Amino acid sequence: LISTIFVFIVSVVLGYIYSDFNEISIVTTDLEYLIAFFVKLVGFFSFGLFLGILVKRSAFAVGAMLVWAMIEGFIKGMLYWKFEDYVTEILRFFPLEAMANLIKEPFTRLSAVKTVAKQVGEDLSKDFSVQPLDILIVLTWTAIFIYLSYLLLKKRDL
Repeated sequence: LISTIFVFIVSVVLGYIYSDFNEISIVTTDLEYLIAFFVKLVGFFSFGLFLGILVKRSAFAVGAMLVWAMIEGFIKGMLYWKFEDYVTEILRFFPLEAMANLIKEPFTRLSAVKTVAKQVGEDLSKDFSVQPLDILIVLTWTAIFIYLSYLLLKKRDL
C-alpha cells in the first residue's frame, strides 16, 4: 500500500511539473494502472509468503520462485509447441504470467518510442488497458496463496 501511495504521489508531482495540463480529469486518467500495480504487488508478495512458509528459508524461497518461473517458462514453450492457437488463453491463468499481464511493458506507450518506431517502419499499436479478468485471476491466486499459507502455518502449529 505504501509503495502504491508513493508511486501515486511521485506520478502526480512529476505530472504537474512536466505537463502542460493541470486539470484534474487529465491528471487522473489511466488511474487503473495504480490499482493493477497494487494488485500485482499483493499477489507477488503473497506468492513469496507462501513459498517462504513452505520451504522455511528465505534464500530457498527465492530459489523456489526462480525454479517456479523456469517451470512456467518450460510449460509455456511446450504449450506453444503443441497448442499454438490457444496458448495465450491458457497461459493467462498461470500465477506469474497473470501477474505479468496486469501491467504490460509500458515503454512502447511513450511518444518518443512510437516516433522512432514509425521512422523505421514498425507499428507499435498494443492494447495497454488493464483487463478486469486479469485482476480477478491475480486476486484468485492471491487468495489461494494466502489460504495455503494459513493452512501450512496451522498445520505446523508454530
